[in-house]
Amino acid sequence: MAERFVSLNGRTIYVEDQGPPGGPVVLLLHHGLGAVRAWKAQIPVLVARGWRVVAYDRWGYGKSDPRPRLDLPDFAADVADLEQLIANLNLDKLALVGHSDGGKIAMLYSLRHPERVTRMLLASTHIYIEEKMGVGIQGVRQDYTRDADFRGKMHRVHGEKADQVFENWFEGWLAVGNQPGEEWDMRPAISRIACPVLVLQGLEDEHATSQHARDLAAAIPGAQLRLVPGAGHMLPQEAEEVFNAAMLAFLEADNELSPRLNGGQ
Repeated sequence: MAERFVSLNGRTIYVEDQGPPGGPVVLLLHHGLGAVRAWKAQIPVLVARGWRVVAYDRWGYGKSDPRPRLDLPDFAADVADLEQLIANLNLDKLALVGHSDGGKIAMLYSLRHPERVTRMLLASTHIYIEEKMGVGIQGVRQDYTRDADFRGKMHRVHGEKADQVFENWFEGWLAVGNQPGEEWDMRPAISRIACPVLVLQGLEDEHATSQHARDLAAAIPGAQLRLVPGAGHMLPQEAEEVFNAAMLAFLEADNELSPRLNGGQ
């Protein structure tokens, strides 16, 4: 495993690069309170199948530089960092797997660089504001305030930045949901996505209804949809076996970059 810190747009970012250097590339984008560690159930499985796996702590998260605020909902700085990381690693073609906010960043990148993205898996990814999202955000605030275990996990992942990470996420999305006359909706833009897409969402997602996932899949031409019973927003962690099986089947289905189709494991 190659662990290193790289400079992206003037900030220091922690990156992990695992698996065969010549293998097909899948890049993982973590959720709004996460970091590379959020993918601990997925990275070994992908590497064992012959994928080269790139994952990183986005600016403000984990081992990367602290950040004063998030630029929601356009994620301009995050997309710029992703562009520079992919350029620095000389990646030509790659698959993207994004969870929640990571899925939004994946879509925004693919719209700017459609020639690079071979496939895209979007887990628990939301594209407009609905009432349940506001309720879910407030619920996470209550959990962070009252649940010492939750706060402890955040501090183990983000260190001294943990409170800032939480406040950036909470205040950022609260503001997006309370902007009269400035409705946020990604559907018009993502209708231009051309690569194969799989939308995965738990039926018990705390932040979105199942209709939200259906709307996301319907907005992207040819996108597949799978709703997972009994799973919530943290789908890659709560239902890792189901998630991993769906992820591998999608990434390796009729894919010219699949390691299985090219003599890999």
